[in-house]
Amino acid sequence: MSENGSSPILIIKDLKKYFGGIKAIDGISLEIYPQRITGLIGPNGAGKTTLFNVISGFHKPDEGEVHFKGERIDGLPLHKTFHKGLCRTFQISRELKLMTVLENLMLVPPRQQGESILRTWLLSSRVKKQERENRDKALHALETVGLLHLKDEYAGNLSGGQKRLLELARTMMADPDLIMFDEPGAGVNPAERRILARRIRQLVEEAEISVFLIGHEMELVMDVCEPIIVMDRGKKLTEGSPDELRSDPRVLEIYLGSSAS
Repeated sequence: MSENGSSPILIIKDLKKYFGGIKAIDGISLEIYPQRITGLIGPNGAGKTTLFNVISGFHKPDEGEVHFKGERIDGLPLHKTFHKGLCRTFQISRELKLMTVLENLMLVPPRQQGESILRTWLLSSRVKKQERENRDKALHALETVGLLHLKDEYAGNLSGGQKRLLELARTMMADPDLIMFDEPGAGVNPAERRILARRIRQLVEEAEISVFLIGHEMELVMDVCEPIIVMDRGKKLTEGSPDELRSDPRVLEIYLGSSAS
C-alpha cells in the first residue's frame, strides 16, 4: 500500500490492548508515512498514550501487529525498537537534571568504546576518536534545536520548552527514522511552543525524519501536523487535514467542540 509513491514507515493492524476489562486500544489500524509530521488527537482516555506505549515496546499488545520499515516489531521491548530507529519521548521530560545539556546528549549513543575499562586502556586512541565524533554530533544536534548556547547549563535548570527541545536533540543522537512525541507542548508556554513547532518542522525537512505526535495543544497540532488522526475510546475515529477536522462534526463533538465552547 502506498501514498504518493511512498510506502508507510509504520503500519498498525487491528491492534488491541486490554487492562483488566478495559479496552484501552480496541482494534485500531493506521499507517504512518515517511517524512511527515502525523498528529494524533482525542479526548482524555482515548488510548493515545497506550497506543504509543504498544508501538514503541513499552507494553506488549494483546492482539494485532506493528510493522516498522517492513519488519514486524510488536512484542519487542523498548530498547530493541529504539535500536531499530524508532524513538519516543514521554509526557514528562526525563532529562538527567544534574548533568549538563551536552552530557545528556553524550550518553545517548549505544555501544560506546569508553564504557569498557579494558578498551579504555588498550584502545585509548579509538575511544578518544569516538568521543570526539559523539561530541561533534551532540553539538550539531544542539545547534539544530537552538540550545547550543546552553550546552554547559545543568539540564534541570532549563525551562519547560527548552527541556522539550533537549529531548528532541537527544533523539537525534540515535539517528532515528521515526520520532514519537507524547505531548511535546505539555507545560510549555505559547512562545516556546512556536519555537518547538519550528524546530520539529526543520528536523523533518532537513534530516528527513518522520514524526508521529500526540498533542492536546491544538494550536501546535494544527500548525505542524498533516495528516491528523483522531482517536476515541480506543478506536480510530477519522483522519484528515487540519481544515477537514475543523469542520468534522464528530471531531467537534468529542474533542474540539468542548474546548471551543
